[in-house]
Amino acid sequence: QVQLVESGGGLVQAGGSLRLSCAASGRTSSSLNAMGWFRQAPGKEREFVAAVDWGDSTFYTDSVKGRFTISKDNAKNTMYLQMNSLKPEDTAVYYCAVARNPQYSTNREWYPYWGQGTQVTVSS
Repeated sequence: QVQLVESGGGLVQAGGSLRLSCAASGRTSSSLNAMGWFRQAPGKEREFVAAVDWGDSTFYTDSVKGRFTISKDNAKNTMYLQMNSLKPEDTAVYYCAVARNPQYSTNREWYPYWGQGTQVTVSS
């Protein structure tokens, strides 16, 4: 089994920054499979935010490019999402996930393992 533990969410003003962390443990390692971040606002579908694959290539949805940075520490099996220049429309529950393959996908069905989610609220 794979367990994911998220931290770092909170309340910030527009223009502020947060760094989310996701620690993975179990049979499936973040160093072997791709990992990603998704977010979901109330009444909205869960959407892809960013991913890092087995070869450390990174991928972002257009709305966060230039503001968010995804990274991972293989020794710690931990993934991070640095979020800068936050906007009210970034408000959502953010989820980390582990893919079933070394390659990434923007489709949430590609990821069988999920964290519990962490709330990010950006006020204006």
